[in-house]
Amino acid sequence: MNITQEKIDNLNAVVTINMKPEDYQPRVDKAIKDHAKKAKIPGFRPGMVPPAHIRKMYGKSILVDEVNNLLSDTLNNYLTEQKLEVLGQPLPKVDDKKEYNWDFADDFEFNYEVGLAPEFALDFSAKDKLTQYVIKVDDETLASRIKNIRRSYGKMTNPDVSADDDVLYAQLTQLSPDGAVFEDGIVNTTSVRLDQVTDEKIKKSLIGLKKDDELVFDINKAYNNDAPKIAALLGIDETEAADLKSNFRLTVKNVNRLEEGDLNQEFFDKLFGAGAVTDEAGFTAKITEELETMMTQDADRKLQNDIYNYSLEKVNFELPDEFLKRWLMATNEKLTDEELQGGYQDFAKNLKWTLIENKILKDNNIEIKYEEVFAAAKQSLDQQFRMYSPQPIGEEQLAQYAVQYLQNKENANKVFEEVKALKVLDHIKNAITLDKKEILYNKFQELVK
Repeated sequence: MNITQEKIDNLNAVVTINMKPEDYQPRVDKAIKDHAKKAKIPGFRPGMVPPAHIRKMYGKSILVDEVNNLLSDTLNNYLTEQKLEVLGQPLPKVDDKKEYNWDFADDFEFNYEVGLAPEFALDFSAKDKLTQYVIKVDDETLASRIKNIRRSYGKMTNPDVSADDDVLYAQLTQLSPDGAVFEDGIVNTTSVRLDQVTDEKIKKSLIGLKKDDELVFDINKAYNNDAPKIAALLGIDETEAADLKSNFRLTVKNVNRLEEGDLNQEFFDKLFGAGAVTDEAGFTAKITEELETMMTQDADRKLQNDIYNYSLEKVNFELPDEFLKRWLMATNEKLTDEELQGGYQDFAKNLKWTLIENKILKDNNIEIKYEEVFAAAKQSLDQQFRMYSPQPIGEEQLAQYAVQYLQNKENANKVFEEVKALKVLDHIKNAITLDKKEILYNKFQELVK
C-alpha cells in the first residue's frame, strides 16, 4: 500500500492512498470465512456454508465493507504517525472518471482533502493589560433587594384602593374592536402585578382602583409585547399570545398588598440566625456583602469574556475556511447555505479559541486530572441542590451523585471542558496585567449591555 501527501498550502493537503489486491484480499478472505461460519442459509447446516458460496452471494458487499474499513484504519494511522493536527475530518474527493469493477482484482486510488491546524505562537506577558472590575452595590439595587426581602417576610393585606406595587386579583376579558365582549374569546381570572407592567401610563391607570372597578387596556402595550408574560397572564400558549391584538377589560375582584416586614430582632434572627445581626446597620451590611459576593460572579464572567475576545484579537491566525465549510455541509445534512454563512463566524471563533486553549495546555504541561473534574462536578451539583433546599447534602451522598453524573459521557465532557477553560483562563490571568477598578453595579450593567 502506498500513501502520499500533497501539501496544497499551510492549511490544506490531499492524502492519496493506493491499494492493491494483495493489500485488501487477506481481510476480505477472513471476512468471508467468518461470515460462512455464522450464516444460516437453506440447504446448508449452520457453520457449514462453503466460503465460495458466500463469496458468490455476498462477495461484492463484503469487499466494499472491508476496503472501506481498511481505508479508514490506514488513513487514521497515517495521520497519527505523521503527527498531523487535522481540523474536522478528512473529506473524500469524488472522481467521476475513476470506475472500479469491484471484482477482487482492482487497484484502488482514494484521495482525501485534509484541513490542517495552523501553526502560531503565544506571547502573553505583563505588557498585555485588561481591566478587572470590582463591583460595588449601588443604592438603588441595595434598596430594591432590601425591599424584596422585607416583603418576603411581610404579611398580606387587602387595602380598599390599589397603590404602586400592589397585586390586582382580577378577571381579564377579551374585547372585540367595537368594545363588545369577544364571542368565545379569552376570559381568565389571574393576579396582575403592577410592578410588572412596563407602560407607565397604563400602570398609572391601574393605581387607585377598588373592588368591582373596571378598566379597558391594551395588554400588548402594557407588557411591551412580551409574549411569554402575556401568555402566562391569560392562560394561553406563547404562539397565540404573540398574535394577539385585542384590548382586554380588567375587572377587579380584590386588591392584595404585601406589607414589608419590620426591621426588628425577630426578623434578623429569621434571616441570619439568632444574634448574628442586631441592628439595621448590621442588616444592611450583611445584604451588601451577599449582593457583592454574587456580583463577583458577574465580574468574573465579564473578565472571562474580555480575555476570550482579547486572545482572539492578539493571537491572529487563519483557518482552512473553505475546507471547514465543506466539512460542515457534508456532516450536517440539514444545514442550509444561509445557516452556514450566518453561523460560520461564531464556529470559527470557537475553534480558534479551542486551538489557543490546547496550545496553552501543551506548551505549559498543564494537566487536567480526574480529581479536578470530580471536584467541579460535586460543586456544580451542590449549587443546583441548594437552589431547591438551603440544607446542604452530606459529603458522601454528594460524592455518589457526582460519580453517577460523570458516568454519562456527555456530562463528563461538559465538566472536563469547564475545568479546561478555567485552567487556561487562570494561566492567562497570571501571565498578563489585571488593572482592578471599582464600579457601581448599575454602571456595570450599562457596560455589559
